[in-house]
Amino acid sequence: MQTLPPIAPADLIAGMAKGMAVLESFDTERQRLNVTLAAQRAGLSRAAARRHLLTLAHLGYLESDGNYFWLSPRVLRFSGSYLSSARLPRVLQPTLSRLALQTRASFSAVVLDGDEVVIVANSGHGFDGAPGTATRMLAYGLHLGARLPAHATSTGRMLLACLGAAQCRDWLRGRELPRLTAHTITRVAQLRQVLERARREDHCLASEEHELGVHAVAVPLRNQQGQALAALNVVLPGACPDAARTLAQWLPPLQQAARELRPLL
Repeated sequence: MQTLPPIAPADLIAGMAKGMAVLESFDTERQRLNVTLAAQRAGLSRAAARRHLLTLAHLGYLESDGNYFWLSPRVLRFSGSYLSSARLPRVLQPTLSRLALQTRASFSAVVLDGDEVVIVANSGHGFDGAPGTATRMLAYGLHLGARLPAHATSTGRMLLACLGAAQCRDWLRGRELPRLTAHTITRVAQLRQVLERARREDHCLASEEHELGVHAVAVPLRNQQGQALAALNVVLPGACPDAARTLAQWLPPLQQAARELRPLL
């Protein structure tokens, strides 16, 4: 999980922080916000939220019908610049593409960011049974830059398990775990047990907890110092009727890829 560097109060531009809070208040739950909703989600007064919304619209980062605001394509400049310039996605992408070609499955690499994981590299598609034909995985939100709940995903749990004991306790303390499907773990005590098992086994399997009809297996991606910088998973259709068989099939290619990537991270 990214640790924010300290900053002296005199160096903090509060207006910029508030503007970013407004921009981040748009997500898959609320694609369109009015002033009242934006103020509530960003923790600002209505007057402050209105000024930030109008400024962001003036700069081209939001569009508006005069009442509601929504993100414009210009915000993709940030993600596009990151994906084209950051080292981690560039290092990971060839391996994910190779795995997809070899196994006819869909792979993602993610990093932990607060309550969520963010996809920074993706094989882009899985394959059906016909030679030479490709079909996109239908799992929700598997595009680059997608943010998924850490508590309900194989990669999120793997990265939480890789945190130090104190960091993991802090993450879990007082946390509410939203129920996304009938299978989602929502009790902190139960999630703690799952994380402890993932820490011991160095892999994690999650089935239909984020989305029905999808299960996934994840392993950590560590650098030479042993720090988990990201997690790699394979995303598979359907429920998981046989965990042992699934792990026997998919852990070896995932672990081999992690070993090959380690000197590069």
